[in-house]
Amino acid sequence: MTTTGPFIPLDAPFTADQRSWLSGFVAGMQTRLFSGGPADDAGTAGSAPALHVLYGSQTGNAEAVAEDAAAAARTQGFVPVVCALDDMDLDRFAGLGQVLIVTSTYGEGEMPDNAELFWDALSAESAPRLDGMNFAVLALGDTGYDGFCQAGKLIDMRLEQLGAQRIVPRVDCDVEFEELAATWIAETLPLVAAVEGIVGDGAPAPAAPAAPARAKSQWTRKNPYPAVLTSNVLLSGEDSAKEIRHYEFALADSGLEYEAGDALNVVPVNDTELVHAILGRLGLDGATVPEGHDDTLEHLLTYNYEITAPSVDLLEEIEKHTGNEELTYVLRHGDKAALDEWLWGRDILDVLLLDPAPELSAEQFLALLRPLQHRAYSISSSPNACDGSVHLTVAAVRYGTDGRERRGVCSTFLADRVGEGKVGIFVSKNKAFRVPADDTAPMIMVGPGTGIAPFRGFLQERRARGATGKNWLFFGDQKRGCDYIYENELTEFVDSGVLTRLDLAFSRDQAEKIYVQTRMKEHGAELFAWLEEGGHFYICGDASRMAKDVDRALHEIVAEHGGMSDEQAVEYVTTLKREKRYVRDVY
Repeated sequence: MTTTGPFIPLDAPFTADQRSWLSGFVAGMQTRLFSGGPADDAGTAGSAPALHVLYGSQTGNAEAVAEDAAAAARTQGFVPVVCALDDMDLDRFAGLGQVLIVTSTYGEGEMPDNAELFWDALSAESAPRLDGMNFAVLALGDTGYDGFCQAGKLIDMRLEQLGAQRIVPRVDCDVEFEELAATWIAETLPLVAAVEGIVGDGAPAPAAPAAPARAKSQWTRKNPYPAVLTSNVLLSGEDSAKEIRHYEFALADSGLEYEAGDALNVVPVNDTELVHAILGRLGLDGATVPEGHDDTLEHLLTYNYEITAPSVDLLEEIEKHTGNEELTYVLRHGDKAALDEWLWGRDILDVLLLDPAPELSAEQFLALLRPLQHRAYSISSSPNACDGSVHLTVAAVRYGTDGRERRGVCSTFLADRVGEGKVGIFVSKNKAFRVPADDTAPMIMVGPGTGIAPFRGFLQERRARGATGKNWLFFGDQKRGCDYIYENELTEFVDSGVLTRLDLAFSRDQAEKIYVQTRMKEHGAELFAWLEEGGHFYICGDASRMAKDVDRALHEIVAEHGGMSDEQAVEYVTTLKREKRYVRDVY
């Protein structure tokens, strides 16, 4: 029998919406076929069709899901093409047929770093029409932050505005994303396969591909490696306003691998003192096993649930019973700044104290909490210099309000509560944040405070490689006398020639505050010369202020010493980003 296009089994087990979409797609494809236009971008007749899987990823989760989708797509007869969104030129993007996009959201609703340029181009008025594209978006996020899955929502909406056809509705994932992501892959691929005329038995794609394209570590969020903490050293001095510590974890025969620039995820254990205070406030017995759970309430609050930052659900529940005017205002008026200000310094116990007699069962209380999440820290070592161990540089969070000492969940777990026990850890790859592949390329690093962490690993890595490229570090904090962490190591890096330049900025040692961006501008001519020589520029540290100030200083340096207009400087820095020579690890 002769056909004019691929046979699509519309009686396959698709939903009504999915069958409707397929029917519409078939009609449009037949119109193009009869008019002599191209049906898709699969290539030559008889070749396996392409499926582009694009990702925007800050910590590696979205990239991992994209690779899982690609592995499953191979089992469906596709040739998957996986790349970061910023690696996709918009003109090329406009010519694609079948596209899956997986993106996380960074900070308070921002695009991840490797999707920023793509979004700038896609959201511009000059963006091309995408009438020939079929797409699906999986968004990863965290309901604990404003702008939940905002990056995915924006991309999904913009693609529709430009004429692309949505294969399935966008799926938004919270921090427990694995199962939902696997379901999205399994339900989406058969629809794309049907469009491409890949006729199977109508069964969904396998959620767990039989032949993954990448080797996965056995150590994950759900199965962390129980590491021994072998070193816990206070780095900051007695007069410091901070408590910065150096940690080392033994990897033993775990097989856990990392590279300089990756993140180490630590699974914390909650403070027993806070657990008991919450139980006492609610009048609940910690030995009770709540319905639907296998462990005691005390165990669950210690190991399984967040008990510091209150969820919106908990706030709303307490507000209903207390009528607290301040809380009512910040919840009812949608004033984010007011809510953030109200929450500052408050934890779940503070919220419970607003209710003179909170009446919540164990089951009701747990339903208002979020799962206890791992904390990600920039690794401060290179495996080529620290065989068998991985290092972190972490500031312990402690402060007092309302007569209570408040403690950071994970930072004080590491500092105070690990003892001789073990710590659950696993690695998140950060392929975009690496030392230059070219060992002769100059490297400029800006990392004040604990932002020095990955650059300690970078310098170890460059020395282990025997790299000849110049290395320049901008480091600073408040006071040199007590905040100059890793001073001996940095001095040794300078003396040995590994660290070509070291510029320090201690803000409180003189009347006028001096920051790392101050030092950058003081040496702007040389910094620009390093960039012109092919230098790579790195930032690590606070995203809300420092990173923005450093970025602004970089633009000013490029404009001044490159003899450029503001617009030309923006394009110069954009080119650095596009060439992966300007990357950030910010938080």
